[in-house]
Amino acid sequence: MDTDSRYLPVETPEPAPREQFTDPEAAVKRLQQLYFEATDFLVTRFTGMLEGKRPDARYRAFYPELRITVVGHPHVDSRLSFGHVTESGSYATTITRPDLFGNYLTEQIGLLIKNHGVPVTVGLSETPMPVHFAVAAQSEMAVPQEGVLDFSLRDVFDVPDLRTMNDDIVNGVAPALIDGTQYLSAFTAQRIDYSLARLQHYTATAAENFQNFVLFTNYQFYVDEFELFARRALDDPDSGYTSFVAPGNQEIFDGQAPLAVLSKMPQMPTYHLKRKNGQGITLVNIGVGPSNAKTATDHIAVLRPHAWLMVGHCAGLRNSQRLGDFVLAHAYLREDHVLDDDLPIWVPIPPLAEVQVALQEAVAEVTQLDGYELKRIMRTGTVATIDNRNWELRDYSGPVHRLSLSRAVALDMESATIAANGFRFRVPYGTLLCVSDKPLHGELKLPGMATDFYRTQVANHLLIGIRAMEKLREMPLERIHSRKLRSFSETAFL
Repeated sequence: MDTDSRYLPVETPEPAPREQFTDPEAAVKRLQQLYFEATDFLVTRFTGMLEGKRPDARYRAFYPELRITVVGHPHVDSRLSFGHVTESGSYATTITRPDLFGNYLTEQIGLLIKNHGVPVTVGLSETPMPVHFAVAAQSEMAVPQEGVLDFSLRDVFDVPDLRTMNDDIVNGVAPALIDGTQYLSAFTAQRIDYSLARLQHYTATAAENFQNFVLFTNYQFYVDEFELFARRALDDPDSGYTSFVAPGNQEIFDGQAPLAVLSKMPQMPTYHLKRKNGQGITLVNIGVGPSNAKTATDHIAVLRPHAWLMVGHCAGLRNSQRLGDFVLAHAYLREDHVLDDDLPIWVPIPPLAEVQVALQEAVAEVTQLDGYELKRIMRTGTVATIDNRNWELRDYSGPVHRLSLSRAVALDMESATIAANGFRFRVPYGTLLCVSDKPLHGELKLPGMATDFYRTQVANHLLIGIRAMEKLREMPLERIHSRKLRSFSETAFL
């Protein structure tokens, strides 16, 4: 296109007046209407460009906005960690995918209206919607790479903007808005859209399939066990689970139904045992390393899960441990380095009582051991996470001395990263690991070293993670989402 885009007229959808709502469902319905008007406008113009229509304008649509204004000092139940603001003023957030987040938005808006007794306002924001994200909501479409079209996308449409697609709000460094408006949500619409696209890429499953309770693992065996558990659950009419989704968005409703093995698996294969209202369990095989752990949690966080747990293998650091013993983390030694810029290592990552209790009770139920006998197979203590898989080859006096000083009982490459990102994103977290080797005591991770006890424990491990999630699911939200995870100045949205 040889026309200078600076001189093209700007075409937008019809302006929409702001409206006030005291009914959360009506507010969400209006958000959905505004969102679909914006995406339909952009997709229609973009489709025309693909069909060869010469652009005669610059096309722009805006994200919907939700806003609430509170006058006077708010008086709310101090036990609550979300659903209210703490100071008078105006609060706003841009909204994307109100279809996907419909239940969440209805719940959060309902709490705001109930706790403050004022209406919310729905209208259009001043944040342009990138064409990439409008098109991404249409599963059958894709945006060509730059250079494929005979015009530059940024000359005709808005493209992703890092100024509104970062973690400044959750990191507590977002600058105040010029008009004094404060933040209502931890994520902007563009930041959410970015993560929704990344989730499809890394997991080969759509965001719609993710459940509110997420298990992370670093070992394929857990995937196999999860599928077996899911198939049994689907054949049990009393389980409450409704379907199972595998990579490629393959969904089965019958425990005997076949699933195809993809010729090209994603980087982080993800599986979903679904339940009504997203109350099922998602399992993500993140593979090995803190970088993968950060990537997965960075993007899943925008879905606002109620809890995530790490259930994987680790190195046991004490001679009294056996292969197959469990480790329940109650502290973390962070040498993963991937979050140092976002969450300095001097920030403590506290254990969350509700999660710790759920995990310990689940271990007792599955293993049929309790009290003092439980100590035979499980230790609580510090878990160290390191970014060097071959840490054993380092100078013995270096890492080993630090591990001893920290009183660490286990080491892996993911757990502290997942817990720290849970802390950063206000997602309840926990860790239960299974000892697969003892490098300090001559038991390296080598073929043929697995004992019958180890095999039995690994099979039990996933069941423990699932049972812990089911226990957390039975708790009220205000108990799961602890005030420990909230900073001095917090957004109202969970």
